[in-house]
Amino acid sequence: MSPAGSPPSLARRLWAATEPLHAIVYFDPRQAEIARHLGLRGWWMGYFAARFAPLGPVGPEPATAMAYGFAPAMVAKHLPEAWERVSPADALAARLDSATAALTATFTAPEQIDAVGELADLLTEAVQGCWFEGRPLSAGWAGVQLDDHAHPFTRLWLQATTLREHRGDGHVLAAVAQDLRGLDATITLVATGAVTRAILQDNRGWSDDDWEASVARLRASGWLSDDGHLTPDGLARRELVEATTDHLAQGPIDHVGPEAIERIIALAAPLARHLIDQGALPIPNPIGVPRP
Repeated sequence: MSPAGSPPSLARRLWAATEPLHAIVYFDPRQAEIARHLGLRGWWMGYFAARFAPLGPVGPEPATAMAYGFAPAMVAKHLPEAWERVSPADALAARLDSATAALTATFTAPEQIDAVGELADLLTEAVQGCWFEGRPLSAGWAGVQLDDHAHPFTRLWLQATTLREHRGDGHVLAAVAQDLRGLDATITLVATGAVTRAILQDNRGWSDDDWEASVARLRASGWLSDDGHLTPDGLARRELVEATTDHLAQGPIDHVGPEAIERIIALAAPLARHLIDQGALPIPNPIGVPRP
């Protein structure tokens, strides 16, 4: 969300345009079959293995800290067991292959394919403006190396992923600075109306008791009113989280300049809208990304 009455920042527009290019892997029906082929137990085990693969066989405690909004028990259900079934290197290779296949199947028009090549080049340069202190997940993805002949769709997905995890790590830093635990941040997002409890609670593995304990904590600290809405102070603090997230995502913009970012948005937004309009990414969704 952006502060009330203000236009979205360039950093937020960049996220809205490029996030769907990453997020297609979470809704592609082939992902469950790929997880089974790797020997993984269920879709969520595949999710955690693929998302954290660049970091090696990470355990549930650091994975929960980085994933932030997920219940610790949900993460521990899948890690470290995933690493007993598949190596991080194989999980990473499967994710890159599956993302490439999903994008290739979706973008078939010549003008879309042409846009992907230019967009991948621009995103590759933008990623050079990221800095990774305090951002372990994005640092891991930034370290993934592709060969010189990598498919443009592969390059596009990897660079979009590095950018989104860079922003995501920054969002965690911004939320923690406002004394928000992972579930607290989730509930304050629900309170904005951007996404519903029904979508997020089960998707992130939280029990009703967990949820109500967080609501009570947020009421006691002045974030929520008795009816579950953000108080004026809570709204201001939530807007500060979002503004700080945008600020911490400014590095790529400063590196390539606003004109290049506008070009990225001009290329990415039609691709993102195509994904959404074709049903490859639902609206609303647990990520909270809108149709750009």
